[in-house]
Amino acid sequence: MTASKTARARARAELTSEIKAAARRQVAGSGAQQLSLRAVARELGMVSSALYRYFPSRDDLLTALIIDAYDALGEGAEQAAAALPRADIRGRWRACCAAARAWALAHPHEYALIYGSPVPGYQAPQETIPPAGRVARVLGGLLADAWAAGPAALAADAAAAGPLQPPLGEQAAALAAAIAPGVPGPTVVRALIAFTQLFGMISFELFGQLVGSADPADSFFTYAVDQLADFVGLPPASPSPH
Repeated sequence: MTASKTARARARAELTSEIKAAARRQVAGSGAQQLSLRAVARELGMVSSALYRYFPSRDDLLTALIIDAYDALGEGAEQAAAALPRADIRGRWRACCAAARAWALAHPHEYALIYGSPVPGYQAPQETIPPAGRVARVLGGLLADAWAAGPAALAADAAAAGPLQPPLGEQAAALAAAIAPGVPGPTVVRALIAFTQLFGMISFELFGQLVGSADPADSFFTYAVDQLADFVGLPPASPSPH
């Protein structure tokens, strides 16, 4: 690549980053529904036709913001879980959950963009699916490690509930194949319940639904995360070194 092409690529990347930053400010100020390419261009001192060369439509810009948000959330969860020993499955679960909550509290408008109300008229394209699944894949890896380390504990409670009826059985098998190969469907469904409860708790806290009951929510969140780990069947936390 020539120096001129490298410089153009760098300039394009920098301007793309500036456009997305301006769009995030607009989303924070007036909501995703009001995102406007013309307003973003005006803030940056650009003509609209120039901005369209980077993002041909509002939906393209919205998709870029959504992918960035999912990637940032997923990266935080991945790094938090990876910082602990692989054998410390419950510790990794706690760290992943805490990282997801911390990112949401630090980036409430971006969290709302991916877990809040849908934007009317916007249909998320296929390219949002892989980044949207990053946290789930972290939790799936924990589940697979727990199953490999001691399947009896994971299987006991889930098996007591009986076989999964269609179409849930087929859905669980597909989910297991995608994020936790080898883990039985009932256990995967329990993990999916825990996953939805995790983001339900985060949403309740972020959108003020815990005011008057569990606010501040630190103790509630910590307790609930361990209860969810018990529900899934994750092994106890590794003992702290002395």
